[in-house]
Amino acid sequence: MREIRSHWLGRAAAILLASLPLLAQASEEDPWEAFNRPVFVFNDTLDTWALKPLARGYQAVTPQFVEDGIGNVFANLGEVGNLGNNLLQGKLHDAGVDTARMLINTTVGVLGFFDVARHAGLIRNDEDFGQTLGVWGVSSGPYLMLPFFGPSSPRDAAGLAVDSLHSFYPHIGHVPTRNSVRALDVVDTRAGLLPAERVITGDKYLFIRNAYLQNREFKVFDGQVEDDF
Repeated sequence: MREIRSHWLGRAAAILLASLPLLAQASEEDPWEAFNRPVFVFNDTLDTWALKPLARGYQAVTPQFVEDGIGNVFANLGEVGNLGNNLLQGKLHDAGVDTARMLINTTVGVLGFFDVARHAGLIRNDEDFGQTLGVWGVSSGPYLMLPFFGPSSPRDAAGLAVDSLHSFYPHIGHVPTRNSVRALDVVDTRAGLLPAERVITGDKYLFIRNAYLQNREFKVFDGQVEDDF
């Protein structure tokens, strides 16, 4: 799901960026709930009948060390995005960590299968262009549930288009291989989220919405958020 780079997203990015200042004036976190909930039901149905069974089957047949290694490989490929966004945010130390992790894990870690850098004290960052826009002062705008992509906002949806520029998928010329790798990426990501479902309580839509908004604020401000109490 990290790389479903639809053409509509690229075209919509400019419109979304231009409209962010107006959207940010919304006084409610979820003024588009009437649209978001049906999309959530669609995504949840797709997940229940397709992605979740595949993720469970994947975990059942894949040894843990192999599953961890596959996740590490995709994470290593994502270091390019971490590096670029940390540079754009002026986080030179973190950019240095990203560079070191990428070099160490790609070589000593066998193309990233083993996260050797973590054992050396180099902890992975998690940056994207949506966070970069937030650091630059762009407000998120109202909560937005995207088909297939899931929880987002106008700012983060626009960020997806920029993040697609450093994707490795376009460089895989063999279409069946590219599709297989993409599918593995999606299923592996979904499998990693299975344990998180145990903490969901009450209205699933509200729980996921609030968790997403709080998590994005935490990431944009690197954990330096004010307590509401």
